Parts: sequence; structure tokens; C-alpha cells
Amino acid sequence: MEPTPEQSPHHAYPDHWEADVVLRDGGTARIRPITTDDAERLVSFYEQVSDESKYYRFFAPYPRLSDRDVHRFTHHDYVDRVGLAVTIGGEFIGTVRYDRIDDTGRPASAPADEAEVAFLVQDAHQGRGVASALLEHIAAVARERGIRRFAAEVLPANNKMIKVFRDGGYTQRRSFEDGSVHLTLDLEPTEKSLAVQRGREQRAEARSVQRLLAPGSVAVIGAGRNHGGVGRTVLRNLLAAGFTGRAYAVNRAFDEGLATLDGVPAHRSLGEIDEQVDLAVIAVPAHRVPEAVADCGEHGVQGLVVLSAGYAERGADGRELQRELVRQARSYGMRIIGPNAFGIINTAESVRLNASLAPESPARGRIGLFTQSGAIGIALLSGLHRRGAGLSSFISAGNRADVSGNDFLQYSFEDPDTDVALLYLESLGNPRKFTRLARRTAAVKPVVVVKGARHSGSTPPGHAVPVSRIPDATVSALMRQAGVIRVDTVTEMVDAGLLLAGQPLPAGPRVAILGNSESLGLLTYDACLAEGLRPRPPIDLTTAASPQDFRDALAEALADGTCDAVIVTAIPWVGENGEAETGDGQVLAKALTRAVAGGSAKPVAVVHVEIGGLAEALAAASSTAAPRPRTVTSAARTRAATTATTTQTTTTGTPAAQATTTGTGTPAAPEATTAPATPDATTAPEAAPRPGRIPAYPAAERAVRALAEAVKYAQWRRQAAVPGKVPEFLDDTIDEAGAAALIEAQLSTAPDPRGRPLTHDEARELLGRYGVDVRPTLPAPDPEAAVAAAARLGYPVALKTTAPHLRHRADLGGVRLDLADEEALRRAYGDLTDLLGKPAELLPVVQAMAPRGVDTVVRASIDAAAGAVLSFGLAGAPSELLGDTAHRLVPATDRDAAELIRSIRAAPVLFGWRGSAPVDTAALEELLLRLSRLVDDHPEVVSVALEPVVVAPQGLTVLGASVRLAPPPARNDLGPRRLPNY
Repeated sequence: MEPTPEQSPHHAYPDHWEADVVLRDGGTARIRPITTDDAERLVSFYEQVSDESKYYRFFAPYPRLSDRDVHRFTHHDYVDRVGLAVTIGGEFIGTVRYDRIDDTGRPASAPADEAEVAFLVQDAHQGRGVASALLEHIAAVARERGIRRFAAEVLPANNKMIKVFRDGGYTQRRSFEDGSVHLTLDLEPTEKSLAVQRGREQRAEARSVQRLLAPGSVAVIGAGRNHGGVGRTVLRNLLAAGFTGRAYAVNRAFDEGLATLDGVPAHRSLGEIDEQVDLAVIAVPAHRVPEAVADCGEHGVQGLVVLSAGYAERGADGRELQRELVRQARSYGMRIIGPNAFGIINTAESVRLNASLAPESPARGRIGLFTQSGAIGIALLSGLHRRGAGLSSFISAGNRADVSGNDFLQYSFEDPDTDVALLYLESLGNPRKFTRLARRTAAVKPVVVVKGARHSGSTPPGHAVPVSRIPDATVSALMRQAGVIRVDTVTEMVDAGLLLAGQPLPAGPRVAILGNSESLGLLTYDACLAEGLRPRPPIDLTTAASPQDFRDALAEALADGTCDAVIVTAIPWVGENGEAETGDGQVLAKALTRAVAGGSAKPVAVVHVEIGGLAEALAAASSTAAPRPRTVTSAARTRAATTATTTQTTTTGTPAAQATTTGTGTPAAPEATTAPATPDATTAPEAAPRPGRIPAYPAAERAVRALAEAVKYAQWRRQAAVPGKVPEFLDDTIDEAGAAALIEAQLSTAPDPRGRPLTHDEARELLGRYGVDVRPTLPAPDPEAAVAAAARLGYPVALKTTAPHLRHRADLGGVRLDLADEEALRRAYGDLTDLLGKPAELLPVVQAMAPRGVDTVVRASIDAAAGAVLSFGLAGAPSELLGDTAHRLVPATDRDAAELIRSIRAAPVLFGWRGSAPVDTAALEELLLRLSRLVDDHPEVVSVALEPVVVAPQGLTVLGASVRLAPPPARNDLGPRRLPNY
């Protein structure tokens, strides 16, 4: 919306303040600045506000706004006077305004840093979180304009408004003056205010998905009279699933005399339906979708599933159509799944919704499934059905223009019917938020992800997302840090999901193997070793083993305290007549199920070869009862939120310390209690399901890989219960203010918005402010200068080139070490220039020798999409060639730093490999934490590379450093909550 000439030309309309938000009940609304064009909207809005609300706003009866009031409330300079409105369908439902004031409470301009703030929300929309959302956004606007405090006068009886201020999480002061409550809020975000904001976001977004998946009524728009069309197919699938709500068929082409279609009421438009419609499934050509969306919005539909294609997957024109579709739907307060979606499914007995193109609704189960691909969705549904697994919910989001994997994680965290969340993703619209949500969800239930389109430049054409430059290996490492189980294929995702949904988490990596085939047992044993597990020697029951023998052996293994999991291998056994019995899988399934039912908190998996009906029998023999719910209190939410910022993973088998487990071998839940639920509590699935469905696999490698993922996830869960800490560094080695001054000075001399690299001396000075000492170098443009430099530094010295093409390339001969005297230095200088070129080309320098140790590389960089990332690896071509680098998100905790150096494959080199002296890993961890603190405190530091860092048995030496400064990229995870617009 453009400003009018009446508004100050110095402060143009701030369109970046516009935002779509999800309200408490799951509906959406638009927040935007108020302009002079809003006079009629403001008057209409005010007329719909009750006299009581008007009294609370103006402290006196105020039945109508005067022309002067309207002018005042619609004319703003967007600096000292700002007004925001919340709109649905283009009409105001709430407003907020601030006016900058001085110490006496009179109107003022900068540098005054206080403002008076006031809210007004229509009575019909009170309780939806409108005022809370407005407070977040007006506070962000005020901070942008240099305002640090809000002052508000509230009548004591206005409890709702007092609660909005109290619950915001900001530091506040309260006093009672002249019959009103005087509140002062410090607008600097606090840990509490950020937690409040994210908690509201979580509940609102979860509710928005829940409204889509559990509607009371569904209209299929585009259901035709002819069989075979998309709309008619969805209608029939909806009815075949036994949908418990009301269903309607809508098509403007219906004859006026048509009353029903497939037994449900048929209408030409939504306006003909007398009752509320909660969900609309749109299956009409793309050019007719805007008309259908408008019809839905005008009649109060809460959400849309758009199956229609012809949007962003068709190119630039389609992408603009897609953006307009989202804008139109959100303007009415509706969320969208799609376009180009396959549909949604909810198997809950109270809903039984199949609003998809899947001809058969899956069985009810404990797995939630989200996919960005219809084809992959079909394959996953088929695979899960074939293996006897059920689902709790299913969303195929298509181009995912609105509802995304992040929303599904919000829903899965809350959903008591979901024990495991499976996601097939082809793009990450907001990687920072995804990592945060996945970390919190993984703290209470497993999250398994397959990432398609992993290679640069291969983002699907329908997905308009911010570009991330970080490689897929880094994305995978960051997912692991968040507790996400990252697998490569949808088959592996199903394999892991089946084990995690039906079996308890293992207490450790010790695996018992038993079966009636020595060869299959050995294959399983080898697979365990390859995956980093600790298998016991296989127990061979021989081919003559009966189902009873399997039952006895499994019961014994489950009772054995020296193993944490059991893999049963089975081939057709030999009967009394000497012939192989291939079809009696039900007998074996019954025996195994009875052994497990004896009671053990150890996971069991079965590897079978050509035993007909075994997998199906194991699925059928499993209990389908929902697990006992556990109560998650607000304290548990807080701990999950803490986990979302401080937890990390450890690779099994590294020198990192192993965490303890509970008595049952399952990870300790964040907080569990059997006390009655409090008003702020929600129910969630039990942290570890009771032994139930035994998963069966046709190959040992698949079973072992799924078990290995469960072992690593269980270890992450145990560690997440006691999160790491970000050290404070209370000594005087960190000068945050001094570093900020240096950065400001350097950037002020760089007109290029891309920033500038620092010189060696500038980088040394900046890093020194954070206690990172870089060994100095002196230029050596000729032999005499080299000798003089060595005399200053003291022998022995190193002579090395700093030309970009030779930097850190000792293998090309650009480095000469341990030069003990002037003669050796002159000889090395001559050799260097004879071999590689003139000094002016080589830019040689002299540096004092460091103690011998292991050469490593420490880096930090900021990616606009993923955030700041800390990386570590050994120096040299082999590590670079093999990609042996570990990554963690910033800010890194003490545990992150410890695990970072232990998670590379070459980590044994640091810990005394082949009899070498272990190096000072404590000093290395401290260096990592100091660098993490630097880039976290100063986002203008967009990249740092310390190379090489020589880590000796005592201490370390940073021999080279490069730093680049630039204006920091905008962060989309610290401001007020808003829906993304791609």
C-alpha cells in the first residue's frame, strides 16, 4: 500500500512492517501500517467495538470518533507516531498506536526514547491473540525507530489488557496513579519474551494445522458428475474413509435440480450451504481458483487444500499466480495446503478424514507423515501399507506455498496420536526455524527426514525459497545436531520409522544376534560393525530350530543385561520330514511376539528371508492400543525450548563421554508426572512406546541401519536432557565493546555493501579482542628484509608465501620450516624464488616457529538462510578431499565444542593415534568457543578462517587468520512472528 502525498516524504510507507500472522485459534490475519486511506475502515471498525471496550480505551464514554480523531489516528510519520492495524478480509479487527513522548509525557521527537502505546480490539475477536501479536510487532517497530520503552495507562478493571502486557515477557514496572495502572515496558528482547513469542507461535501454528486435519465439515469444490475427475475422486475417497463430519459437493456447473452427489448434498456455490464449512478441497482449473477462494473466504471457510496445478511449477508467471493465491487466502484468514497438492489424511477415529487422491485410507497408527511430493507420498503410503504400518496423519503439501514442514513439526509436537514424525522435504524455506523446531520436537519424539534436491541449483521449480550456499553435508550435520534422524532414501525413512514407532529406544549400541542361519547371522554381525554398533557373536539356533526355540532364545537375550537390542534372523526352517517350511510365518510371529510380551525395554527387529506372511503376521500380532499419555507441563515446555537452543549430537564410538540412561534403558523424558494436568498442560505421546509391533526387514543391512539410527538418536536424547552451556568468559580476555568499535570503524571505510576482507594486522587486532592470539608475520620482500624480520622474531623461523594461489599449499613448496639461522634463511629464500617466482608475486613473510603438533582448521561463516555455522577439520589436502569437516550452529555450547573435534573421521589423530602424544584438546575447545562467541556477538563478522591452528600437547598456536566484515544479513528468527512470503 503506497503512502499519500499528505504523509511525510522523508518517511516513506514502511512496507517491510507488513506481515501475515497466525492467531491463537489457528486463523490468519494481516498486520500493516495504518495510512490516510483507512479513514472509512477505522470508522467502521470503531462502530463495531462495544461501549465497554471504548471506555477502557479512552477512560470515558466515547461513542464515536470525531473527524479530528479520525485524522489523528490515520496520519502518521512512521517515526514518532505510528499506527498498526490487524485486518481480515480487508477490514480492521484491531489497532495499536504509539506516540513518542519526553520525560514529562508530552509529544517529542528523537532522541527521546519512550512512547505511549494504546490498543483497541473488536470484541468479537478478543481472545484470539490479536493484541499479543500487535504488541510484538509494534515493539519491533519502536526498536527500529530508536524507542526503548513503552508507557501505558490502563484502567484497573481492564484485566485483559493488563494480562497482555504482563504475559509479553518484557521487563516491566507497574504503579498505581490517579486511578489507573501505569505500566512501563523495556522493549529490549529478553530470554523470557523470546520464549513467550515462540510458545505462542508454536501453539498457533499447531492449531492452524489441527483445524485443517480435523474439520467438522468438508466441501469438495470441483466434484463433477462424471466419474474419474480429481474432485469426484476426492469426494469418493472422503466418503469411503467414513468421514465423521458433514460433506458437500460444490460445482457451479451442477444442474439446478441436482440435490445430491454420491449421497451428499450438491450445491452450485458455498453460499447455498446453510451450515459452516470448515475445510474446502479445491479441484478446479487454476484460472477458476481465485473465484473459489473468494467464495470460501466470504462464507467463513477456515482452510483450503488446493489440488489444482498450474502454479510455480510452471515458471515465473505461475509463481506470481501462486503468490497471489496465498495473499488472497490469507486476507480471509485461511491457510492453504498446496497448490498442486496430493491431499491430507487423518486416521483418528473421531475424524476419519481422507481428503486426498489416495484410493485407500491407511490404517490408524502412530506415524505422522509430511511430504512435498505427491509421487513420493503415494510411494510412502503404499510402502507403509504393504508392511502393515499405520499413520496418524498425512499431508502432501505440493508446492507448499503456505503450510510447510515447519508447521507440521509444530503440529506433531502437540499431537498425542503421533509418536514419530516422518518428513520428505525438497526445500527448507526457513532453515533456522526448522532446526529450532526439529530440536524441540526431537526432544520428545523422533523426527526422521529425507532431503530431496540436495545438490546446488536443483530446488524444485514449484518451491520459491531463499538461496542457501551451505553444502548438503553441512545441512546434514546441523540436522544431526538438532536431533533429526537424516536418512538418504524413502526406504530408509520407512525402515527407521517402523522401528521407532513400535519399539523402545535402545540404551546403548550392544546388539545380540540370534537366528537359524549362521550365514545370515554373520552378515548381520558385519553390518553392525559397519554402522558403529557393538554386536555380540551371533547365536546360531541351526536350521532345525522351531518357533519355540526362537521364543526361548529371544526371551533369554531380552533378559540379558549385556545387550541393548536384539536382531532376530530367520530363514525357512526344516520340518520333521526334512523339507523347508516357507509359509508358516504366523507361527514364528506368534512365538516372537510372546517372547517380547514377557516385558523388556529393548528394541527387537527381525531379518527374514523368504518366510511367507511373517511381516504381515508380526504387524497383525501387535497391539494397536494407544500408549499411556504423559503430561507435559509448562516446565517441560521450557526444557524443550532450552533443548531447542543448546543440544547436540555425538557420533557413536568417538572419545566423547557416554551419557547415562534410565533403569529401563530408555532416555529420560524432559519431564514426566502422573499428577493431574494443569490448565497450561498439554498431553503428548509417551517418550518411549511400550514394546509393540516388531518390524521385519528383508535384508540385514536395512534392519541394522534402522537400529543404528535409533541408537544415535537415543544417545542424543540422553544428552539433550542435560544440555550444554555457553561459557561466559568472565575474564578480561574478551572486549566486546572494543571489537564493536573496530568493526564499525572498518565498515565505515568500506562503501561496498558486500563488505571487505581485513588485512592480517586488522584481523589479529579484532581476534585479539576475544582472546584469540594470532602469531605475527613480518613481510619479507627481499632477503635482507627476511633476515631483519627473523632477527626481530628470533630463530628458528618459517618462510612462506602469502600469494592467494599458494596460500596454505605446503605441498607446492611455498613453505620452508625450521630455519635455524641466517644462512638457512637466505638459502631457503633463494630456493623459494627460484622455484615459484619473483618476491613481488609470492609475497613472502617470516614467522616464528610454533611448537610441533597437529595442523587443524577452524572456520566460522554466516549463511543468510541457516545462520552462523562453526566448522572444524584437520588441515591438508586429504581432509579437504574427503570432506572430513564437522559443523555446529552458533552459539556453540561446551558440549558442542567437545563433540565438534571428536566427530571428524580423523579425530583419533588428536588423541594419540599410533602412539603419538595426545594434543591439548581443551585449548582447542576453548578456541572454538571464543570464535563462536565472536561471530554470535558481532554478526558483521560474516566469515573467519583460522588456518593453520597447530595444536600441541600443551597449548596451540594460530598461524594464519582471515576475516571478512559485511553488513549483517537480516535475521528472520528474532523479530516478531510472521508467516513467510516467498
